[in-house]
Amino acid sequence: MINRHRFITTVIALIAPGVYHAVHAQAPYPSKPIRMIVPLAAGGPSDTTARILAPKLSEMIGQNVIVDNRPGASGIIGTEIGLKSPPDGYTLLLVSNTISLNPAIFRKLPYDNERDMTPVSLLAATPYALNVHPSLPVKTVKELVALAKIRPDELNHASAGAGTGPHLAMELFAQRSGIRIQQIVYKGGGPAMIDFIAGHTQINLTNMITAMQHVRNGRIRALAVSSIKRSPAAPDIPTIHESGLENFDEGGQHGIVAPAGLPKDVLAKLHGAIVAVVRSPEITKRLAEDGSNPVANTPDEYRALIRKETAKWTQIVKAAGIPVQ
Repeated sequence: MINRHRFITTVIALIAPGVYHAVHAQAPYPSKPIRMIVPLAAGGPSDTTARILAPKLSEMIGQNVIVDNRPGASGIIGTEIGLKSPPDGYTLLLVSNTISLNPAIFRKLPYDNERDMTPVSLLAATPYALNVHPSLPVKTVKELVALAKIRPDELNHASAGAGTGPHLAMELFAQRSGIRIQQIVYKGGGPAMIDFIAGHTQINLTNMITAMQHVRNGRIRALAVSSIKRSPAAPDIPTIHESGLENFDEGGQHGIVAPAGLPKDVLAKLHGAIVAVVRSPEITKRLAEDGSNPVANTPDEYRALIRKETAKWTQIVKAAGIPVQ
């Protein structure tokens, strides 16, 4: 006769590992730290936005949110890492305009926005600031354009990377104002700003998040902002629109996306937490101080915006004759 006690012990030993894994597989999300990849360099506007957001999101969601900078190749390297990660909610990607711009600039990308991405939410929209180094003898957009016209191809601007939002917006500015300036390419907004402040470059168009701290301390001179209306964060700075280039309206965007296949319950929890963070008085105030307008839209709205922006920039790149890489 089978020993009853031994039989029960054997059964428990056999099923216990399965029970353990089943219980842990169903652990409520999130049950471990979350990695937030930033595909651009530390010190730039994307990095700044991530570091504003991460501590509050950690507090809201109950797990550490760790910012992981993976710059290179106009954001392609970090974006591929993020979108090719497991779709479990433990790898997020904080993206800028490059998520819409890169498909317009590069023929072949190692990822596809439609196939590989789950949009979560647009966080904020931010105008660019058109700045010059104080050594350049101009104080208005009109003066800059006049100087550039008498010195074609002599002036240069610090670019956060070929194909980035500021780069294409600067190309658009140059086309519409009829000037020719040289682009000096850096691996992100942070390195570009460092050399610009040091006087190694003369012009810089960058996200207001990066620009305003240096404008306030006099290290750089802001000539205009790129939105139609003046920014509440800098009401004394005119717009490019009112400075002569009518209807010039460009700016930076930052949002959160995740790999395709993200479970609906995880997406819902992430979206709810991110919206709560962006709309919290503390973060709203912090973003506004840097010139950002908090948004926090739905995943479907964010996907539609990415599609619309990609179509727009594809047309602009083609019309401008910018080489597709």
